[in-house]
Amino acid sequence: MADIDMIQVVSSNVDSIGYDADTQTLRVRFNNGSVYEYRNVGVVEFEQLRTASSVGSYLNRNIKGNYPYQKVG
Repeated sequence: MADIDMIQVVSSNVDSIGYDADTQTLRVRFNNGSVYEYRNVGVVEFEQLRTASSVGSYLNRNIKGNYPYQKVG
């Protein structure tokens, strides 16, 4: 896994998120320990996720199903 700085978030489902602007990769670590990377995510989308009142809801509404992803951990 590439080195992406992770930011702790307050969420019942998501532990932390991180973003690599060079590759437009969003990394999400869930509370159950699984880690997913979403590709082709713009920096504006990441900032909206980071500042959302509910990170989990934003992720479900705007990220999942809209970007290619893979489980990485």
